[in-house]
Amino acid sequence: MALLFAALADRTRLRLLNLVNGKEVCVCYFVEILGQSQPKISRHLAYLRRAGIVTARREGKWMHYSIVAPKHAGAARILSETLSVLNDDKAMQADATKLNKACCAPQRVSALEGAPLPHSCRSGESLRLLN
Repeated sequence: MALLFAALADRTRLRLLNLVNGKEVCVCYFVEILGQSQPKISRHLAYLRRAGIVTARREGKWMHYSIVAPKHAGAARILSETLSVLNDDKAMQADATKLNKACCAPQRVSALEGAPLPHSCRSGESLRLLN
């Protein structure tokens, strides 16, 4: 539980969770949306993985991240409530809007050239695991 709370105690990690909520997203989108370096984003994602709330999948040169429900029922409830609160935050909504725009036109962003679309952008369906 301490690792979960530590993972949730950082704004960048909260922004990442907000962006990946209900989706599987390539790390390149996080770099573009959050305006931070890939190594910094990767360190935050590694922290979330150690906390057991994010999983990664490699597809060629691309790393995709998605949320996984913690095994501990209390931790799963805390994460679910946190994600719910993030949905109502204006800054988090702005990040989600940027991701949706990048999904619609990744060719407009040179850093995203050739990047795979987040799964929910491809299929139009949500992969929400906790709600």
